[in-house]
Amino acid sequence: MTQSIGFIGVGLMGHGMAKNILAAGFDLTVLGHRNRGPVDDLVARGAREAASPEELAAASDVVFLCLPGSLQVEAMIDKMADQLPKGAIVVDCSTSDPVSTLKLGESLAERGLNLVDAPLGGTPVQAEEGTLSALVGATDEVFAKVKPAIDAWASTVVHIGGPGDGHKMKLLNNFLSLGYAAMYSEALALGEKVGITAQVFDSAIRGSRMDCGFYQTFMSYALDGNRESHKFTLTNALKDMRYLESMADAAGMANPIGNAAKNSFALAVSTGGDGDKDYIPHLVDFVARQNGVKRS
Repeated sequence: MTQSIGFIGVGLMGHGMAKNILAAGFDLTVLGHRNRGPVDDLVARGAREAASPEELAAASDVVFLCLPGSLQVEAMIDKMADQLPKGAIVVDCSTSDPVSTLKLGESLAERGLNLVDAPLGGTPVQAEEGTLSALVGATDEVFAKVKPAIDAWASTVVHIGGPGDGHKMKLLNNFLSLGYAAMYSEALALGEKVGITAQVFDSAIRGSRMDCGFYQTFMSYALDGNRESHKFTLTNALKDMRYLESMADAAGMANPIGNAAKNSFALAVSTGGDGDKDYIPHLVDFVARQNGVKRS
């Protein structure tokens, strides 16, 4: 029997994901939003629009959530829980705090419901193409049930482990990428201070063992001013680093490097980083200004 899918959060990433779920032949219900463009497009493609989370929950065997973070996920699940049919699966595709994820999973299990964490890797372009990656935390049984729907929008699906493990791995992944962003920004500012321009810096790093895809995306802005080279906001980066801190605290582990990277983003956000328009590579400008550096 074809699963009935609900999707909440059809924005920058969610629209493409939902579009590919429809293309794979699933019945799809989406939650209405004041941003009508993505919703209207999906309805034109055959989706149904629900007027409330409760209405969407009652019509869905599987509900995908693509929301800013744990606070929004908790609030949405609280609205849906009483209307979800027994055995339903909620798939949190947000980058969320695993401490919250585990508590939500336990709460839903008591109601005969299932929570899967499947945070994303990739860009809005890859979401439209159906070539995202997913890091999935779920029991083997629930993973088997939900994988066909995830396959509709992800070309790489990795079953990391049990519930919560997907979000744990996503935060470790983001720790690496956001840590690199903080280091690149500081290195470029220091370089300018001592007479090494960004262009000279890049000529030494590009093609070396320190080069990587993330470096090239970051430098696409630092060198060429491509403001949309990595459309992931500074505020979301700060949120993720705070979740990493929460995970480390829950594990009883010091994480000084993570906190140092978090503080780079916190300084940028607190000194004017625009929540909707300033993205990860733009950190280079904030670190430069904090150090009295005019980037070349």
